[in-house]
Amino acid sequence: MSNTSTQSIPKNLSKPVSSDGNERSTQNKILRGLPGKESRAVFAILEFVELPTRTILNETATPIEFTYFVESGLASVLNIMEDGKSVEVGLMGKEGFAGIPLLVGFKTSPSRVVMQIQGSAFRTRAKDFLALLPECPQLEKALFRLSQEMSVQSAQIAACNRLHEVDERLARWLLMCQDRLGGNKVPLTQEFLAHMLGTRRASVTVAAGMLQKAGLIDYTRGEVKIENRKELENAACECYGTIVRQAQIWHSEAEK
Repeated sequence: MSNTSTQSIPKNLSKPVSSDGNERSTQNKILRGLPGKESRAVFAILEFVELPTRTILNETATPIEFTYFVESGLASVLNIMEDGKSVEVGLMGKEGFAGIPLLVGFKTSPSRVVMQIQGSAFRTRAKDFLALLPECPQLEKALFRLSQEMSVQSAQIAACNRLHEVDERLARWLLMCQDRLGGNKVPLTQEFLAHMLGTRRASVTVAAGMLQKAGLIDYTRGEVKIENRKELENAACECYGTIVRQAQIWHSEAEK
């Protein structure tokens, strides 16, 4: 585990662009699922922002100033220790939202949410989000569902970090990244991986070497290329399948 350097949110903001004067173009799954009336109300208060690597979205024990609907890239939810060390307990991409504690009346975040791979988001001030939420029941329901999914993910990752071998955890983490980023390449370094998996760089080197020797990934400086998705799933611990299956069950129940 290691410290993470961070940077504040950039200022290059712009209003969302409407493609047809009504529906807005977005990759975020929560925003895409909103009915027309709620979508228009939500987008009226949103700003688009680019998110460089290491941009903090929410900080531990700090008032939540903005909420973020992630459009692209990869954000990590980190638990921070008193000595500054941290470990990942959650991962989100274009299905994600930063600011969940606000849903139940909390003003601060228990975790740091930080961009690990650069991307973008639609954001709004926390006070504007809270003022709008009572008028958007479908949005509120979708966010509560997301909070449950993130809770399951967090609990499973905590168990995974304690019980499973580094190569299994690395395979699980790469699969989760690919699900959120698309494509077959994940930009990262050994230091980054060690930080996310809560282990030493030497252990990551050995684990990546095992997966590469088996033909599952191609690991070069600053990037992992997934060569065999099916076999990578077989190499991962049970935690990946558990997280995916639970999400599928809840999504199926929600559609009934």
